[in-house]
Amino acid sequence: MKTMLDISYGQDPAQKLDLILPEAKTFPLFIYFHGGGLETGDKSQQEDMKKFLTERGVAVISANYRMYPNADFPDFIEDAAAVVNWAFQHIGEYGQCQGVYVGGSSAGGYLSMMLCFDSHYLAKYGLENKISGYIHDAGQPTTHYKVLKNRGVDSRRLIVDEAAPIYHVGVNESYPPMIFLVSDDDMKNRLEQTELMISTLKHFEYDQSKIEMRIMHGKHCAHSKALDEKGESVFGRIIYGFIAAREA
Repeated sequence: MKTMLDISYGQDPAQKLDLILPEAKTFPLFIYFHGGGLETGDKSQQEDMKKFLTERGVAVISANYRMYPNADFPDFIEDAAAVVNWAFQHIGEYGQCQGVYVGGSSAGGYLSMMLCFDSHYLAKYGLENKISGYIHDAGQPTTHYKVLKNRGVDSRRLIVDEAAPIYHVGVNESYPPMIFLVSDDDMKNRLEQTELMISTLKHFEYDQSKIEMRIMHGKHCAHSKALDEKGESVFGRIIYGFIAAREA
């Protein structure tokens, strides 16, 4: 395993990523965006997940992005797209990449959904049809509560506009395979909003064999930090299973 820290993908000090490579020279790549409500968090999170994946031959990029109060919508989404572009531009320098998967937890799940459903962010780089799959972990399908708060709007409100992933469902003819993770005791209204996202995808008759929702037991994103009876990352195992099924 080889780790390269604080690689710049932009000019802002926040625009840094870590790249963790497996021993194998041919690998799929998982790009991960951390949580923290678009105002806290760091790419150093989820070490157990990264270790689980790299030990099984998956390369990982974990990226920081601009956040409140030093950023505004859509800076953090633009950063997420720039990270994906960096990966496509540079991952070939480190080995043969078989497929690129994108995911995130909480605020990071919101970012992965925005990249997935509002294709103009990746289209800027010609990458809108290049992602092999998405792992959306407990992201907010409606306009993110921190975006609302920054607008001076009650953050509990359910608003669907251009800043909401669900707003864009139905624009594209198809989407890559994806999995939605959410907890049965998640943040208030997060489970129900995720169910609405799944229902909306069904309403538009997207291929249901490519869409999975998994309800985890516990609090918001508890599964992303949990270890199983072997002391291994529960989150890492889910991600690896999703990727391995498509790389077989």
